[in-house]
Amino acid sequence: MNRAMKRAIRRHMTRAMRHVSIATAAALLALCAFATSPAAADPYRWCAVYGTSGSDNGTNCYFMTIGQCQATMSGIGGFCTPNNFYDGRPVTTPGEAPRSRNRATR
Repeated sequence: MNRAMKRAIRRHMTRAMRHVSIATAAALLALCAFATSPAAADPYRWCAVYGTSGSDNGTNCYFMTIGQCQATMSGIGGFCTPNNFYDGRPVTTPGEAPRSRNRATR
């Protein structure tokens, strides 16, 4: 193999690697841009704290009403407290998102 041929092969490989690198970077950028979703609100307003205030044996924040929480805590000890992560917004999943009514954009 002569020098000119080796140089041509090296130049071709350099261009190919540059294209592969650009395509990989674009794919990663697209993946990062579309894979992230906004944080969802916590739909559960009340937390049950098991045990007494001095001995925290666990927390369960899966109660929508204080009545549900109090019924769970009845007889086992503990208390109910508001969930610090509850913000009052309704929670929707991607499948429940409202659809666009504008047919021109489809």
